[in-house]
Amino acid sequence: MRIFTVNRESGSSLKRKTKPVCTRSSRSRIAFAASIVFLAVAGVPSMLGQAVPAQAPLPPGGAQTLCQPQVVANRRIPKESILARMFSHQGDLYDPLVVERDFNSLWNTGYFDDVRIERVDKPECVQLIVYVREKPTIREINYKGVNAVSQSDILERMKKEKVGLSVESQYDPTKVKRAEVVLKELLAEHGHQFATVKTEVKTIPPAAVAITFTVKEGPTVKVGKIAFDGNYNVSDRTLRSAMKNLRPIGIPRSIIFENLFARTFDSSKLDEDTERVRQAYRDRGYFKALTSEPTTHVRDAGGINPFTLRPSRGKRIDILMPVEEGDRYRLGGITFKGNVHYPNTKALRAQFAQKDGEFFNATMFSKGLEQLRKAYGEGGFINFVGTPTPRIDEAKKLIFLDIDIDEGKPFYVSRIEFTGNTITRDKVIRRELLLDEGQIYNSRLWELSILRLNQLNYFEPLKVDQDSESRQNAEDQTVDLLLKLKEKGKNSIGLNGGISGLQGTFIGLNYETNNFLGLGETLSVEANIGDLSRRLTFGFTQPYLRNKPISLGVQVFTSKYDYNPAKAYSIAQGQSENLTNAQNSLLTNYNTSTTGITLSASTPLRHLFAHTGVTRVGVSYALSRSSVTTFNDNTRNIFQTLAFRSGVAGLNQLNGIISSVLTPSFSFTSIDRPVGPHSGKDLNVAVQLAGVAGDVKYVSPAVSFRQFYPMKGLRVNREGHNVLGYRVQVLHIAGFGGEVAPPMQRIYGGGESDIRGFDVRSASPYTFIPNKVLFNLTNPDGTTVPRDPTNPALGNVQIPLPLYRLVSIGGDTSLTSNVEYRIPIVNQVTFAFFTDFNLTANLLPNQLRQSVAGQAQIASPLYGCPQFINGACFGGQSVSFPQPLRTVPGTNWVPRMSNGAELQVILPIVNAPFRIYYAYNSLRLYKSVPQALATDATTFRNFFPTSGAGEFTYQEAIQLYGADYVLREPRKTFRLTVSTTF
Repeated sequence: MRIFTVNRESGSSLKRKTKPVCTRSSRSRIAFAASIVFLAVAGVPSMLGQAVPAQAPLPPGGAQTLCQPQVVANRRIPKESILARMFSHQGDLYDPLVVERDFNSLWNTGYFDDVRIERVDKPECVQLIVYVREKPTIREINYKGVNAVSQSDILERMKKEKVGLSVESQYDPTKVKRAEVVLKELLAEHGHQFATVKTEVKTIPPAAVAITFTVKEGPTVKVGKIAFDGNYNVSDRTLRSAMKNLRPIGIPRSIIFENLFARTFDSSKLDEDTERVRQAYRDRGYFKALTSEPTTHVRDAGGINPFTLRPSRGKRIDILMPVEEGDRYRLGGITFKGNVHYPNTKALRAQFAQKDGEFFNATMFSKGLEQLRKAYGEGGFINFVGTPTPRIDEAKKLIFLDIDIDEGKPFYVSRIEFTGNTITRDKVIRRELLLDEGQIYNSRLWELSILRLNQLNYFEPLKVDQDSESRQNAEDQTVDLLLKLKEKGKNSIGLNGGISGLQGTFIGLNYETNNFLGLGETLSVEANIGDLSRRLTFGFTQPYLRNKPISLGVQVFTSKYDYNPAKAYSIAQGQSENLTNAQNSLLTNYNTSTTGITLSASTPLRHLFAHTGVTRVGVSYALSRSSVTTFNDNTRNIFQTLAFRSGVAGLNQLNGIISSVLTPSFSFTSIDRPVGPHSGKDLNVAVQLAGVAGDVKYVSPAVSFRQFYPMKGLRVNREGHNVLGYRVQVLHIAGFGGEVAPPMQRIYGGGESDIRGFDVRSASPYTFIPNKVLFNLTNPDGTTVPRDPTNPALGNVQIPLPLYRLVSIGGDTSLTSNVEYRIPIVNQVTFAFFTDFNLTANLLPNQLRQSVAGQAQIASPLYGCPQFINGACFGGQSVSFPQPLRTVPGTNWVPRMSNGAELQVILPIVNAPFRIYYAYNSLRLYKSVPQALATDATTFRNFFPTSGAGEFTYQEAIQLYGADYVLREPRKTFRLTVSTTF
């Protein structure tokens, strides 16, 4: 019988016993040497790996064939897996070298603590018996005493550091020790420099272990005082602000509170901050500045905590950083050599923003080098290297930089390939790319191509550095591009809903087939129903018509909107938060029912602004039929008398409104993502032209510009997570051909879509409109005067009075600007500070004009009842109302501004942002407007009889209709909504 065996502590030496035995042992060097001598004496030069152990006598018959090997003591690893690792198989001739190879193969798997192969001679064959002892399996990993970090943080760090310690993995003491080190490093980063970790391994029969890391975190260690030695020209505060890892937080620039908010100390970050201090000097012209290794001093915190007013606990580490400032240098000049393909040195110098004569700034110079690399990359020189060499004029304190350019060779695109697009066809992706195979490689166009793919929203967001690969072929000067895609779901069925100022509470269903048949088409059906709105739409979009970059879309819709601001907010808040009943009557309250169809087409302009974003021009045509229902007399008078439909007046003007609108548009965008933009800008320009085949005529241009900056603190930084965004929007509308714009198309400010602190459609100018009011003739005792005392069924005497009533009719011009600073908290949750500004005004007085028929309708009745005889009024007179409507003084050109903060949560179910915001209105309309009578006071008195009832009724009318209007917009607003501002 021959035995090949190994123990847990085995190494690499070979040893022979009484019977031929092969072992591995990590013994001492003396034992190893003794083994070699013994093998040499036995005539087995094992160090050459060529000796064959002495063989047992051949069995009768001479042949030594192998039986099926047997495996003993395996528990978790299947027998088949062990046999698959062996080179000895049933029916093979027995060979000790092959058996030793089997032994090595099994041991090298790392699955076993002990391996032993025994040979048993049988009459018919040689039997190999493999004895194994498997390494135990980890059943549990526990962490006790860890409070500074979560278990998910620990697991993430273990994964990042590739420790390889997890449940159901094999127990390895080396990995356990590595895990202890990583855990200590993680705790140190969170301020526990003196943490201790003790590991307990508990055996779980038959072959498993449970590992428990017992942690004593120790005191919290924070950064104490940060001081510098040798800084004569740059202040401590400036240098501390450069230490992004360890500098105080909260109020870093304050003189009084600078050291009040300390960070946790992390020694691994100290070297980074030391280099940042040196860089701060270099950015101020101190080119030769040096920073030495900082010294640290540990002390007890001491003092009183300003928040708890109790003694501070924990440890503090004071940092003293020696610096050598050296001399300050100005930039003398930048020269280039080796620029064969780009001989224009002025163009190369333009990539560097810093001017000659300014104090040298290392960061600005590095950015210039990066711009130079990108400029060469746009020409295909992807292996460009620019090596700057400084020359210093000590006498004049100037630094000259000579950039030695190694342009390399221009590369051409050989192949562009994609992975992950199981549904989307290649041609759908290729048509969005600005690079073609065979074209010279342009890094900027490749970045824009990925931006265009992101805007399709077919795939998960793509990043140039993570989701694209380039493989160069230096001999052919070509580059192969590989784009790794991850498709989103093609079909989506969603539930949306919520609360908004314009729509009230609403709920809806939508179905969308995005990337239909993998060709990019979009088929959508949407239905919404709510307190103030109902809408059903069916749409289809073909992004490429006949394989040409022409997008064609059609949408059929029917909708009903209730434009009632007071009702909207009473639904959302349980009551009208900002408006009284008197103020409600001043608003234009109505609903519209519309059915129509919209056709649209657009195409990209590949060569216009192609290096910075995506540009499109388009045109759409909408044909719709609408009907209007008004909710108060003021609104009814506006719609019935305003000259927005030729030859139609009265109630007929509210029914069957045909709108035929042609809208050319231009758009440019470099926004990196459609939802929650992080960087980029976009410009949208559209002009609505209504009139062809319709009965309303107006032109309405609209311009909107947005831009977003990634921020790190209060500085623009590409790596920043915070976002500073702003929007500027200008709207205008005007009728033509003798007509004014329809009231429902005029511009109304207010609400979460433009200025959040104001009620929806309430921040607009006010207008006096003529109105006919029937006023009861009343006796001094309060009883009304009947038309016929003997026949009460005839009713009371009513005096027709001409009055001007105040109403918000919107404006024809609007300027809106919004600024937001967004701070992501966790995934899908964002906190934002905002400032909204809006100015909605009547720029063109002739756009508030009554129609001839409407003016005649209001002027035709005789007003007043000076004499009342036998149930009839006599002595009434006509009143002439001017055709233009007058804007109320003091309500036009009134700026509104609101400032506040909001919490945004993207709701996955409704696919919309849920927002809670508080706004303080620093600019608002807050005044009283005197009533405007249609006639002078004397004429108005003549509308009433000279009797006691007439005098009493006159006084009542003056008290009711002569009182001032009180316009009080809210000072503050707290509201929740499901919508977006920009």
